[in-house]
Amino acid sequence: MLANLPPYKLKQLKVVVLTGAGISAESGLKTFRDNNGLWEEHSIEEVATPDGFERNAELVYRFYNQRRRQLLSPDVKPNKAHLALAKIERVMGNNFTLVTQNVDNLHQKSGNKNVLHMHGSLLSARCLRSGHSSAIYSDLDHSNQCDCCQPTNSLRPDIVWFGEMPKYMPQIEECLSQADIFISIGTSGTVYPAAGFVSLANQSGAHTVELNMEPSSGYNEFAEKHYGPATEIVSKFVDTLLKGFNFD
Repeated sequence: MLANLPPYKLKQLKVVVLTGAGISAESGLKTFRDNNGLWEEHSIEEVATPDGFERNAELVYRFYNQRRRQLLSPDVKPNKAHLALAKIERVMGNNFTLVTQNVDNLHQKSGNKNVLHMHGSLLSARCLRSGHSSAIYSDLDHSNQCDCCQPTNSLRPDIVWFGEMPKYMPQIEECLSQADIFISIGTSGTVYPAAGFVSLANQSGAHTVELNMEPSSGYNEFAEKHYGPATEIVSKFVDTLLKGFNFD
C-alpha cells in the first residue's frame, strides 16, 4: 500500500480527500433522487437550476427546507467514515484538505475543520444581489432578508445548482497540484469538475485511491481501489494509513 510514495512522515504529506453522497448515506440521509433521475418527484430543472428558481421559487424553497429539516433531525449523525477523516485531520493539521460535494454538515460535526463545500451548504443562504452567504438553521422563504444590503434583499438556498460554477475551484486545484495522496470516497465519477480531480492529482504525481461502494466511472484512473460500505472501508483504510507511518 502506498509503495510508490517517497518515505516522508505522514505529517509532511499533503492529502486531499473528495467525498460524495456515498459517505453520508449510512448516516440516514436520503438522496432525494430516485432511479428515474427525479428529486422527490421533481425534475432537476424544477429544483436544482437558476431557471427553476425563477419560475417557482416557492417549490425550490420547500424542497430545500425539507432537506434541511432532515439534516437537523436528531437521527442524522456522523458515521464511522466521517470520524475516520476527522482522525486524519487531527494528525495532519493544515496538510489535510477535505473537499465535499455534499451539502450536509456531517464532516464538521465529526470534527473536520478544513472543509471546502464545492456545491454549497444546506445550512447557508445567499443574498440574491450581493452573493453574500449567511448561516440559516430554519425554513427559508421570500420573507427572509439579507443583512448585507440597503435596502435588504431576498435570499436563496446557498446551493450550487446545475449550470453554476462550483465554489473554491482555484483553491481546490492548487491543493490537488500539491497533493501527495488523493482519496475519492463515495462518488460516482460522473459529475464534473469533481470527476476530473483524479486526473489532476495523477498529473501532479499523487498516489490516488478510490474508496467506494462499487467502481466509479473513472475507477481505472486510480492506483489503489477498495470497495464496500463507507463505514467499513474508510475506517479500515485510515487505520492502515496511520499505522504505516512514523509519527515521531
